[in-house]
Amino acid sequence: MARQLRLSLRRPTVHSREEFVRGVSNAPALDALDAWPRWPGGALALVGPEGVGKTHLARAWAAATQAVILDRDAPDVTAAGGRAALLEDVDRGAPDEALFHLINQAQRDGASLLLTARIAPAAWKCALPDLRSRLNAMLVAEIGPPDDDVLTGVLRNFFRERNIRPHDDVYPYLLRRMERSVPGAQEIVRRLDETEDGLMRPVSRVLAREVLDDGTENLDLFEG
Repeated sequence: MARQLRLSLRRPTVHSREEFVRGVSNAPALDALDAWPRWPGGALALVGPEGVGKTHLARAWAAATQAVILDRDAPDVTAAGGRAALLEDVDRGAPDEALFHLINQAQRDGASLLLTARIAPAAWKCALPDLRSRLNAMLVAEIGPPDDDVLTGVLRNFFRERNIRPHDDVYPYLLRRMERSVPGAQEIVRRLDETEDGLMRPVSRVLAREVLDDGTENLDLFEG
């Protein structure tokens, strides 16, 4: 298949709940999100390491709830009043006073607040004692590093977006050797798709080995 044809048929990347792969590592977080709008205090912190799908889930939630997506550096507290609101990457810095007011507003009827971060709210830096107490008491949903079921599903999604049907044995082969993250899965699919002669060859273990091998590894390791 020609490169132009394959790229023209690529499906757009969407942040939909249907596209998110459920597994042991993220099931508790999904259940916590689904408990909306019955979150204690109206707020939930979705936390986990980079590349586990926090933004995907948060944007899907925002679309489903028609939430306002706030600017982390200068969140508009007024715009979030009386409705659902999303503030991402809070542990990377958000104004204390604005965050304090957003959490308070989330307790009102019709309002709610979803926060995302890499670490739990109790570990976020803040200078306001009242904010600290609210962060310590906030409901937390944690996403762990992706398990095999999640990574397999993610790989399938990324291959499908590029209209690639790899051999079935490619999945377990990649799982044993790839970076275990969603961005890692996306990168290996991109490399398999864009390798110079890959467009004219099936995506097999042979091609995967060629793409993954950086010239320093013992090829015997790839025969298992």
